[in-house]
Amino acid sequence: MPVRAKHRRMKTNVITRGMIAAGTGGIALALPLVSATGASAATPAQAPQVAKTAHTAVVPNVQLVTYKVVAGDTLSKVAQKYPKSGGWKKLYTANRAVIGDNPALIRPGLKLTVGTKSLGSTTVRTTAKTTATATAAVAKSKVTTATQASVKSYSNNLDGWIKQSLDVMAKAGIPGSYDGIYRNVMRESSGNPNAINNWDSNAAAGIPSKGLLQVIDPTFQAYHVSGTSMNIYDPVANITAACNYAAKTYGSIDNVNGAY
Repeated sequence: MPVRAKHRRMKTNVITRGMIAAGTGGIALALPLVSATGASAATPAQAPQVAKTAHTAVVPNVQLVTYKVVAGDTLSKVAQKYPKSGGWKKLYTANRAVIGDNPALIRPGLKLTVGTKSLGSTTVRTTAKTTATATAAVAKSKVTTATQASVKSYSNNLDGWIKQSLDVMAKAGIPGSYDGIYRNVMRESSGNPNAINNWDSNAAAGIPSKGLLQVIDPTFQAYHVSGTSMNIYDPVANITAACNYAAKTYGSIDNVNGAY
């Protein structure tokens, strides 16, 4: 892009008071002695202590039961044999992969998982720890999650480049719309960020137009937007600089409908 007209497209206290005697030339004066004692005495702040609570739980040891279908069996009959199965519907849901789509058809020899049997139990002792530190850790985790969520990501394609450029432009106060950028990009470079025009007057002058919006080096340097790459071929930097130039020259990239 020339500084004005430009380029062609490239298709590519509890206090206790005591008494203390003070000597004053042989006269004893009773002076109150003030000392800080008790629950309201000033004491340094102490770090919160860890509170540990022990819990025990009995966890049953169970094992899946496999039932082999025999002639005359139905899901209802099998469910009656194993009441803990929850009825034939749950039995079917749990075994649909082997039964198929018709719950009325279960073939002899088919192996069904019908429930569990107890093998005793195990007592598990756990300790729950609650501290101010733990609370702070939770708060920190929430802040971290919120921060991560606030980091916007962009796809590495024309759509993502335009959207990222628009966000940069919004912060810099540069006008322009998605449609205006897209229209001009497709005319100038067909969406190729590495496009270069080696045949027009700018090229003949040794400053060929480059990138998505075919910007020449002097224009890119003059209208480069802080925070973007200094590489003229960088898609976001190229778009943003071109839109900055177009805003100063034409009011907005949206007003550009031809060579600029």
